[in-house]
Amino acid sequence: MRADDLVPLGRTGLRVSRLGLGLASLGGLFAPVPEEQAAATLDRAWQLGVRLYDTAPVYGYGRSETRTGMALATRPRDTYVLCTKVGRIIEPGGTDTQPIWADPPPGVGPRLDYSYAGVLRCVEESLERLGLDRVDVLHVHDPDAAAFLRAAAVPGPDCVLLAGRYTLLDQSGLDELLPLCAERGVAVMAAGVYQSGLLADPRPGAPHGYGKVPAELAEKVRALRAVCAEFGVPPLAAAVQFPFGHPAVTSVVVGARSPQEVTDSVAYLNLPVPAGFWAAVKARGLLPDGTPTPPA
Repeated sequence: MRADDLVPLGRTGLRVSRLGLGLASLGGLFAPVPEEQAAATLDRAWQLGVRLYDTAPVYGYGRSETRTGMALATRPRDTYVLCTKVGRIIEPGGTDTQPIWADPPPGVGPRLDYSYAGVLRCVEESLERLGLDRVDVLHVHDPDAAAFLRAAAVPGPDCVLLAGRYTLLDQSGLDELLPLCAERGVAVMAAGVYQSGLLADPRPGAPHGYGKVPAELAEKVRALRAVCAEFGVPPLAAAVQFPFGHPAVTSVVVGARSPQEVTDSVAYLNLPVPAGFWAAVKARGLLPDGTPTPPA
């Protein structure tokens, strides 16, 4: 498997790269990203064959969409798949603010709105920020788990973005959603596989969103990193490859805030993993026995 392999996105008729670029970081997730660096990051992804891009209005309160549109404006429109989200409108006085965005545009904030009129407005405003004539995939941003299952259980949804629920540290998506998606032909994009960098840098206070890493989680990370060291597998390579063990997963979407981080993620996905690695992870009790894992 290679990061630039193009595969069908379920029944949509679209083709996507195995690796997708999540664009929250370029909107200023946890720390600001200069505009030139954001453009260079998107350019590097393109150079390495990434053809799936995922943004949202709430990412930097519109900043991510604006930067994404500028970077993709010169690319042939039929050669990539662009996703954005509905459910939050960015407007003056919006109160659904989040402290995770560094230096957001002043005077505006998100407002939750899943209504029909709200969705239409959300799409129109996203297209204005992007400067493009269409998006290919619209995700509903942050639906609750019950809504996720209801949507997947009836004809209609073509794909879902599953963030942080099918990773080396959290396999809760395996309980109901992933089997249902496989049964219904719903393509899954797995996101949040790096746990915001926790697998790479588990130190307390590192930029992974945990002020203090819970003791049980810290021990699991330590044990996973030990198995990785034994087999010579970078922890982030194991993280980005793990979701592909499940047949419903079409692509893995990772964030990046620099060209080097894109380069690293592509290398991690392309890296051969030694035979016996996944069996060893299960033998240490770090994955349930029945968890599907990628072939060696």
